[in-house]
Formats: sequence, C-alpha cells, structure tokens
Amino acid sequence: MSVDPVSISRSALDVEWQRMQVVAQNLANENTTGIGGRGRYVPLTLVSGPEDGFSRVMKAGSPAAEPRGVRVFAVEPRRIPYREVYEPGHPSANAAGFVAYPNISHAEEMVMLMRTARAYESNLTALGLAQQMAMRALEIGKR
Repeated sequence: MSVDPVSISRSALDVEWQRMQVVAQNLANENTTGIGGRGRYVPLTLVSGPEDGFSRVMKAGSPAAEPRGVRVFAVEPRRIPYREVYEPGHPSANAAGFVAYPNISHAEEMVMLMRTARAYESNLTALGLAQQMAMRALEIGKR
C-alpha cells in the first residue's frame, strides 16, 4: 500500500479553499435583501468527504484501499427560513413593513471560517513535512 501525502494534502487544501469561499460569500450576503432581480440570497453549505466511499474501503475480501484524499461533493443551499426585520421605510419591505434577510449567523460563519483556516494551515504544514521527508530520502539515497 502506497500513500501519497502530497496529493492528499493538496486535495484537502483545495476543499478548504472552496469552503472558505462559501463562508465568505455567506458573510458578504448576510444583510442583502435581493441579488440583482434574481431573488433573495440563500445561504450555502459545502459538502465534502473522502474521495473513496466507506463501503469501497471496507469491502470484504479486498485489500485495504489506499487513501486518496478528499473532495467536494456539492455546494448546497441551506433550507432555513428568512429572518424578518421590521423596517417600514426600506425599499424591500413588504406590506406589513418587514424586510426578509438571509438567516445567517455571523458567529457561526466566523467559527467555520476559523476552523477552515486552521484546517488549511494544518494541511500546509503536512504538505511541507511530506516534501521535506522526500528531500531527505533523496539525500540519503545519494550516499
């Protein structure tokens, strides 16, 4: 079984980068009421997981599968109700004076952003260590 730590770390970096973009998009649209005539903004969630399914890895009778990293499966809209704020003077207010905003928790998005940044940093460190180990192996091979 051969594990490629560089490609595994690179796949995780790609996933965390995309997650960071989704979180940034949610934060940027936290207080929007509409998007250029296309309706209201719907908060998004990135769905990711291992490249190989659990059943494939655990299939009876087959040798242990080599880990191949992670990937993004989808960016899905969150099915949550809008948050309504009473602002009768707002141009997007309904007849009762309420404006519908995306129900995005700033605190939850910031926690996700910090978690994502830490995961990204961890994978950068792992990538650097894997490259250092490969260079050391080449140096040892020269002797």
